[in-house]
Amino acid sequence: MKVRTRFAPSPTGRMHVGNLRTALYAYLITRHAGGDYILRIEDTDQEREMEGAVDIINRTLEKAGLQYDEGPDKDGGLGPYVQSERVKSGIYMKYARELVDKGEAYYCFCTPERLAGLKTKVDGTDKEISVYDKHCLGLSEAEVAEKLASGIPYVIRQNNPSEGTTSFHDDIYGDISVDNAELDDMILIKSDGFPTYNFANVVDDHLMGITHVVRGNEYLSSSPKYNRLYEAFGWDIPEYIHCPLITDEEHKKLSKRSGHSSFEDLLEQGFLPEAIVNFVALLGWSPDDNQEIMSLEELIRKFDYHKINKSPAVFDYGKLKWMNGEYIKKMPFEDFYSMALPYIKEVINKDLDLKKIAGMVQSRIEVFTDIRDHIDFFETLPEYDTEMYVHKKMKTTKESSLEALEKILPLLKEQNDWSNDALYEAFKGFAEKEGLKNGQILWPLRTAVSGKQMTPGGATELMEIFGKEESIARVEKGVEMLKSDL
Repeated sequence: MKVRTRFAPSPTGRMHVGNLRTALYAYLITRHAGGDYILRIEDTDQEREMEGAVDIINRTLEKAGLQYDEGPDKDGGLGPYVQSERVKSGIYMKYARELVDKGEAYYCFCTPERLAGLKTKVDGTDKEISVYDKHCLGLSEAEVAEKLASGIPYVIRQNNPSEGTTSFHDDIYGDISVDNAELDDMILIKSDGFPTYNFANVVDDHLMGITHVVRGNEYLSSSPKYNRLYEAFGWDIPEYIHCPLITDEEHKKLSKRSGHSSFEDLLEQGFLPEAIVNFVALLGWSPDDNQEIMSLEELIRKFDYHKINKSPAVFDYGKLKWMNGEYIKKMPFEDFYSMALPYIKEVINKDLDLKKIAGMVQSRIEVFTDIRDHIDFFETLPEYDTEMYVHKKMKTTKESSLEALEKILPLLKEQNDWSNDALYEAFKGFAEKEGLKNGQILWPLRTAVSGKQMTPGGATELMEIFGKEESIARVEKGVEMLKSDL
């Protein structure tokens, strides 16, 4: 049997990390087995559909490297792959009526007002649920025919048993049994003629030959209803792979308010697509060798869905940043520079060697947005406290720093070769002559030219980029500040 998986998102906005993980796991399962990966757009909930959301889905899959074999623009002979287009062909109504004929579904003509009256509170909570009372199941064939002929609005409901239990198997959570009393008669066809997600995905999964269904564990409770549909039609039930919940660091469900719940949120925060995919793959799964940094090709080779953990997965933002930093370090410099340049230009307008600046920060950042804070001093010398000149390890004080800067200023003005190496040799020779450690010269210089405690390069590297005039001006400014403070 050829493995066929699908990713079936609803076009309702940016792709949540949980949806991305579903898409990724389905992709890894089918690629590992040499099967087919299908994209199906489930847009039956027209009220929630957001303009441009399909483009977001396509863009996300492309950037994540998840290439599908069949989809809206790749018809494999089982299309259309957009549910609203499938509605027009009458597929869902055809199968719903087949269930009605079998007694597995029935027409429901109840008004919204009557349904509102069926709501009951869940014990111990303020939450209300609506459990349908099978009122319309008792209508005679003649009554149903009359109401249909009269044009009374209706839905088609699944006819679930109210006694006994229904069991099913999930590859992650094992065998699960549910009391049939908990199985509400869910709506299959809505009053607008559109199928519900619950019905359409069962019909489409069967017609498209889906063998493995990957989804979040919030659908565990609905699986018995899906299985009853498969059984009513006499169809094979696919393998179920329900993925664990994703929580934030406080073990609360990851929400849009977290600021990093979607793929595009993370891209805007300076993360690389490859790092995001690598991190998301580890939200509930890890390889036998515990390797953490893996390319998509490595993930395909190592992924075993039977090893998915049933416990909630924690979205560790710090770990994602670390992982992204590792990817950035390994980038070819030209690729890094191309991506870093817009961030550099946000803060630097001066005519400086931006490539050298990029080279300084590549190994020091975790996300591209970190670049701004690492390089802002190149544009403008920030205000800083002269306490920064004091460094116990370097054995510098304000007094020693002032003395060193005043003595080295004439050397700076006489220096013609302003390259990093030449400056370093000049300062090293000066330190030897004065009986000082290199740090007793370089620390005050770095502080004076940057005004920052931490910089992406040493004093001579920074001075080479600033050039002679700007470097001397900043050192003179440091001398003035130290004099006024002592």
